[in-house]
Amino acid sequence: MKYILVTGGVISGIGKGIIASSVGTILKSCGLHVTAIKIDPYINIDAGTFSPYEHGEVFVLDDGGEVDLDLGNYERFLDIRLTKDNNLTTGKIYQSVINKERRGDYLGKTVQVVPHITDAIQEWVMRQAKIPVDDDGLGPQVCVIELGGTVGDIESMPFIEAFRQFQFKVKRENFCNIHVSLVPQPSATGEQKTKPTQNSVRELRGLGLSPDLVVCRCSTPLDNAVKEKISMFCHVEPEQVICVHDVSSIYRVPLLLEDQGVVDYFCHRLHLPIEMRPRKMLTKWKEISDRSRFVGHCSIALVGKYTKFSDSYASVIKALEHSALAINHKLAVKYIDSADLEAATLHQEPVKYHEAWQKLCSADGVLVPGGFGVRGTEGKIQAISWARKQKKPFLGVCLGMQLAVCEFARNVLDWQGELFGPPKVIDMPEHNPGQMGGTMRLGKRRTIFKTTNSILRKLYGDAEYVDERHRHRFEVNPELKQHFEEKGFRFVGQDMEGERMEVIELDDHLYFVGVQYHPEFTSRPIKPSPPYFGLLLAAAGKLQSYLQKGCHLSPRDTYSDRSGSSSPDLEIAELKFPSHLQD
Repeated sequence: MKYILVTGGVISGIGKGIIASSVGTILKSCGLHVTAIKIDPYINIDAGTFSPYEHGEVFVLDDGGEVDLDLGNYERFLDIRLTKDNNLTTGKIYQSVINKERRGDYLGKTVQVVPHITDAIQEWVMRQAKIPVDDDGLGPQVCVIELGGTVGDIESMPFIEAFRQFQFKVKRENFCNIHVSLVPQPSATGEQKTKPTQNSVRELRGLGLSPDLVVCRCSTPLDNAVKEKISMFCHVEPEQVICVHDVSSIYRVPLLLEDQGVVDYFCHRLHLPIEMRPRKMLTKWKEISDRSRFVGHCSIALVGKYTKFSDSYASVIKALEHSALAINHKLAVKYIDSADLEAATLHQEPVKYHEAWQKLCSADGVLVPGGFGVRGTEGKIQAISWARKQKKPFLGVCLGMQLAVCEFARNVLDWQGELFGPPKVIDMPEHNPGQMGGTMRLGKRRTIFKTTNSILRKLYGDAEYVDERHRHRFEVNPELKQHFEEKGFRFVGQDMEGERMEVIELDDHLYFVGVQYHPEFTSRPIKPSPPYFGLLLAAAGKLQSYLQKGCHLSPRDTYSDRSGSSSPDLEIAELKFPSHLQD
């Protein structure tokens, strides 16, 4: 097993997750099996109880693990399926050590940070690195480990010490360290400054880890003189200083690393069993990142309550991007705070109210994603009502689907009273009101399609059932199903027992779909999520022709190479690239 540790310096949020994902991607494209672990030094057991404003969205895995959004990047880039133990936190480590101490596993010894906590970290990493994450079930050969936060943080010290010991335990040829640092460029001088990187590397070396690659995040490509200066003061060769400047698409980052010889370096440094293949190994990524000639534009109104921080909806945005890419359209996401659509805002801040409604009315499609709490729900119901009446393409996810039910009950069935609560939406057996963490219906669950004429079923390739990830505390009351279906509001997807309503569709509407699950978590750059893909097709005016052609896009809409040739054989099950470009 080869271990690659990614650390960060100077500031947090510097892009370690994308760097770690990109390193894994280029190694996987060389034929290796790659897994990934994210270490978060906070004391929370998992990310499940975080506000999205803290660390962005909470990503959900097949096994129900609520984890950091970086694991979403790993899954999308590497096309793998991770488990909750791939996200390691200080809370998990201390909990496991304290449980051992209570059982008497330490035989009366004094339990200390060194060696007990550091040993537990190393054992966890070595154990988790062996778990297969690919569909073929083969064990990984390379494990990319991202250490959250910045070097020097008090809370990450036990992890740094654990990896200082770890490098000797697994031997030098099986362990290397990538340090991601910032090279700022003050506007006053326009000069790239290396001092923050020098200080960061010095601190890391003082803690016992010496970086093998120094990845410099900067706004513009590094000058050679700057690269040589970093090389001199950071104790690495110039070839070990890698520049990752700001690029138009994150899908360019693997190509940037590959162009600077990162694969060659790893082959030499870690003795990787790679037969050096031609530079076509990242063809699909080149194809994605080179998308510049769009055949159209498409705008989606995202109506939510966490719109001030785009990472709150990271997977949702990625799923929309994947779908827009598939139909060769330029995507514009219009963020609308749902509270701004409510009548109270009209009285308090009329300008904000009218701006929000103008954004909604000018969008090609409407998306209401998941969320928690009552705030902003009235605004979401207003947006759903507008989309239904104006026949605008609409997708409701989780809470968005439940509110679509509430809106229909209020405005079509004319039910009065409290809509979001009994009798419309009810608590579930899994929900434990006394405890918040890990008490929802979580993870991969099966949804059975109950009809054959469902739009979503066709988008899923006429599948009889789908397995998608859930994260919700409430559900639609199944006892009220008949009242809705008599009016053309159909529950076309249900769980295996037929007790939980999973998918809704509205008759006489181009695309009015709601799903209880979160399809964005399984969307991939070249395999977009069908509910989001349907929304983009409908918003671009292509859904009907797509369904009539048996769920195939016309050649004009598909991925095409620079010569203009393209492949009409494009299925939602797996978006294929032109045959002459496939690996």
